Amino acid sequence: MRIATTTPAQAAGMVRRDQELLVGLVEGKNEEELRAAYEVNDGPLGHFCDSLHDLVAHVLMWDEITLAVLRDAAVGRLHWSLDPRWETAEIGSALNFGGVEAGRRIPSELLLHRYTKVGAALVAEIERYDERAWADPATGGGYDGGIGALAEYVSTTPDGVLFGHAARHLFPKAVAG
Repeated sequence: MRIATTTPAQAAGMVRRDQELLVGLVEGKNEEELRAAYEVNDGPLGHFCDSLHDLVAHVLMWDEITLAVLRDAAVGRLHWSLDPRWETAEIGSALNFGGVEAGRRIPSELLLHRYTKVGAALVAEIERYDERAWADPATGGGYDGGIGALAEYVSTTPDGVLFGHAARHLFPKAVAG
Protein backbone atom coordinates (compact mmCIF):
# COMPACT_ATOMS: atom_id res chain seq x y z
CA MET A 1 0.00 0.00 0.00
CA ARG A 2 1.21 3.50 -0.77
CA ILE A 3 1.76 5.80 2.18
CA ALA A 4 1.92 9.61 2.18
CA THR A 5 5.32 11.10 2.94
CA THR A 6 3.87 14.51 3.84
CA THR A 7 1.28 15.79 6.27
CA PRO A 8 -1.64 17.85 4.98
CA ALA A 9 0.00 21.00 6.36
CA GLN A 10 3.28 20.21 4.59
CA ALA A 11 1.51 19.41 1.32
CA ALA A 12 -0.62 22.56 1.45
CA GLY A 13 2.49 24.63 2.20
CA MET A 14 4.39 23.13 -0.72
CA VAL A 15 1.48 23.77 -3.11
CA ARG A 16 1.09 27.32 -1.79
CA ARG A 17 4.83 28.07 -2.23
CA ASP A 18 4.81 26.73 -5.78
CA GLN A 19 1.79 28.85 -6.64
CA GLU A 20 3.34 31.93 -5.03
CA LEU A 21 6.53 31.38 -7.02
CA LEU A 22 4.65 31.60 -10.31
CA VAL A 23 2.34 34.43 -9.18
CA GLY A 24 5.36 36.40 -7.97
CA LEU A 25 7.01 35.98 -11.35
CA VAL A 26 3.99 37.12 -13.38
CA GLU A 27 2.53 39.72 -11.03
CA GLY A 28 2.48 43.22 -12.49
CA LYS A 29 3.27 42.07 -16.02
CA ASN A 30 0.95 43.10 -18.81
CA GLU A 31 -0.47 40.88 -21.54
CA GLU A 32 2.39 41.58 -23.92
CA GLU A 33 5.04 40.80 -21.29
CA LEU A 34 3.31 37.58 -20.26
CA ARG A 35 3.05 36.37 -23.84
CA ALA A 36 6.61 37.38 -24.76
CA ALA A 37 9.12 34.63 -25.38
CA TYR A 38 10.32 33.23 -22.08
CA GLU A 39 12.61 30.28 -21.60
CA VAL A 40 10.70 27.69 -19.65
CA ASN A 41 12.46 24.40 -19.03
CA ASP A 42 11.08 21.43 -20.90
CA GLY A 43 9.31 18.79 -18.91
CA PRO A 44 9.96 15.08 -19.21
CA LEU A 45 7.12 14.89 -21.75
CA GLY A 46 8.50 17.58 -24.05
CA HIS A 47 8.43 21.28 -24.80
CA PHE A 48 5.12 23.12 -24.95
CA CYS A 49 5.52 26.42 -23.03
CA ASP A 50 6.95 29.39 -24.92
CA SER A 51 5.99 32.13 -22.46
CA LEU A 52 4.98 32.77 -18.88
CA HIS A 53 1.37 32.86 -20.08
CA ASP A 54 1.82 29.33 -21.43
CA LEU A 55 3.35 28.16 -18.15
CA VAL A 56 0.43 29.52 -16.16
CA ALA A 57 -1.99 27.71 -18.50
CA HIS A 58 -0.01 24.48 -18.18
CA VAL A 59 0.27 24.46 -14.39
CA LEU A 60 -3.35 25.60 -14.07
CA MET A 61 -4.59 22.65 -16.12
CA TRP A 62 -2.77 20.18 -13.90
CA ASP A 63 -3.89 21.96 -10.72
CA GLU A 64 -7.48 21.66 -11.96
CA ILE A 65 -7.02 17.96 -12.63
CA THR A 66 -5.42 17.47 -9.20
CA LEU A 67 -8.32 19.28 -7.53
CA ALA A 68 -10.83 17.13 -9.41
CA VAL A 69 -8.94 13.95 -8.45
CA LEU A 70 -9.07 14.89 -4.76
CA ARG A 71 -12.72 15.92 -4.88
CA ASP A 72 -13.69 12.70 -6.66
CA ALA A 73 -11.81 10.67 -4.03
CA ALA A 74 -13.68 12.53 -1.28
CA VAL A 75 -16.93 11.06 -2.63
CA GLY A 76 -15.47 7.61 -3.25
CA ARG A 77 -14.67 7.81 -6.97
CA LEU A 78 -11.47 7.40 -8.91
CA HIS A 79 -10.97 10.26 -11.37
CA TRP A 80 -10.81 9.53 -15.11
CA SER A 81 -7.15 10.61 -15.22
CA LEU A 82 -6.17 7.63 -13.05
CA ASP A 83 -7.35 5.15 -15.66
CA PRO A 84 -4.17 3.56 -17.10
CA ARG A 85 -5.23 4.58 -20.63
CA TRP A 86 -4.70 8.23 -19.62
CA GLU A 87 -1.41 7.62 -17.83
CA THR A 88 0.90 7.30 -20.81
CA ALA A 89 3.60 9.68 -22.03
CA GLU A 90 1.75 10.13 -25.33
CA ILE A 91 -1.53 11.08 -23.67
CA GLY A 92 0.27 13.26 -21.11
CA SER A 93 1.97 15.15 -23.94
CA ALA A 94 -1.33 15.55 -25.77
CA LEU A 95 -2.95 16.97 -22.62
CA ASN A 96 0.00 19.32 -22.12
CA PHE A 97 -0.14 20.66 -25.67
CA GLY A 98 -3.94 20.90 -25.63
CA GLY A 99 -4.06 22.66 -22.27
CA VAL A 100 -1.47 25.23 -23.28
CA GLU A 101 -3.18 25.81 -26.64
CA ALA A 102 -6.52 26.36 -24.91
CA GLY A 103 -4.86 28.78 -22.49
CA ARG A 104 -3.48 30.82 -25.39
CA ARG A 105 -7.06 31.69 -26.31
CA ILE A 106 -7.76 33.25 -22.92
CA PRO A 107 -6.60 36.75 -21.90
CA SER A 108 -3.77 36.64 -19.36
CA GLU A 109 -5.79 38.55 -16.76
CA LEU A 110 -8.53 35.90 -16.79
CA LEU A 111 -6.01 33.05 -16.85
CA LEU A 112 -4.29 34.47 -13.77
CA HIS A 113 -7.63 34.97 -12.02
CA ARG A 114 -8.51 31.34 -12.66
CA TYR A 115 -5.04 30.18 -11.58
CA THR A 116 -5.30 31.92 -8.20
CA LYS A 117 -8.87 30.71 -7.60
CA VAL A 118 -8.06 27.10 -8.48
CA GLY A 119 -4.88 27.30 -6.41
CA ALA A 120 -6.80 28.51 -3.37
CA ALA A 121 -9.37 25.74 -3.83
CA LEU A 122 -6.62 23.11 -4.14
CA VAL A 123 -4.94 24.27 -0.94
CA ALA A 124 -8.31 24.36 0.86
CA GLU A 125 -9.09 20.84 -0.33
CA ILE A 126 -5.81 19.55 1.09
CA GLU A 127 -6.22 21.48 4.35
CA ARG A 128 -9.62 19.94 5.04
CA TYR A 129 -7.87 16.70 6.07
CA ASP A 130 -6.29 16.08 9.43
CA GLU A 131 -3.26 13.78 9.64
CA ARG A 132 -5.36 10.71 10.47
CA ALA A 133 -7.72 11.18 7.52
CA TRP A 134 -4.78 12.06 5.23
CA ALA A 135 -3.28 8.62 5.86
CA ASP A 136 -6.52 6.59 6.13
CA PRO A 137 -6.85 4.18 3.16
CA ALA A 138 -10.62 4.77 3.23
CA THR A 139 -10.09 8.39 2.09
CA GLY A 140 -8.38 7.48 -1.19
CA GLY A 141 -11.57 6.87 -3.16
CA GLY A 142 -10.38 3.43 -4.24
CA TYR A 143 -6.73 4.44 -4.69
CA ASP A 144 -4.12 2.20 -3.08
CA GLY A 145 -3.52 4.38 -0.02
CA GLY A 146 -5.22 7.36 1.54
CA ILE A 147 -5.95 10.79 0.14
CA GLY A 148 -2.42 11.92 1.09
CA ALA A 149 -0.78 9.23 -1.03
CA LEU A 150 -3.18 10.05 -3.86
CA ALA A 151 -2.45 13.78 -3.59
CA GLU A 152 1.27 13.08 -3.73
CA TYR A 153 0.87 10.76 -6.70
CA VAL A 154 -1.10 13.21 -8.82
CA SER A 155 1.04 16.18 -7.75
CA THR A 156 4.38 14.62 -8.64
CA THR A 157 5.86 15.38 -12.04
CA PRO A 158 6.97 12.36 -14.11
CA ASP A 159 10.56 13.05 -13.08
CA GLY A 160 9.75 13.03 -9.38
CA VAL A 161 9.18 16.63 -8.25
CA LEU A 162 6.55 16.62 -5.47
CA PHE A 163 4.12 19.57 -5.21
CA GLY A 164 6.45 21.78 -7.29
CA HIS A 165 5.12 21.89 -10.83
CA ALA A 166 5.88 25.54 -11.58
CA ALA A 167 9.27 25.27 -9.89
CA ARG A 168 10.04 22.19 -11.99
CA HIS A 169 9.70 24.21 -15.19
CA LEU A 170 11.49 27.26 -13.81
CA PHE A 171 14.33 25.62 -11.83
CA PRO A 172 14.43 21.88 -12.61
CA LYS A 173 17.86 21.15 -11.16
CA ALA A 174 17.12 22.92 -7.88
CA VAL A 175 13.90 21.00 -7.18
CA ALA A 176 14.83 17.63 -8.65
CA GLY A 177 18.29 17.28 -7.30
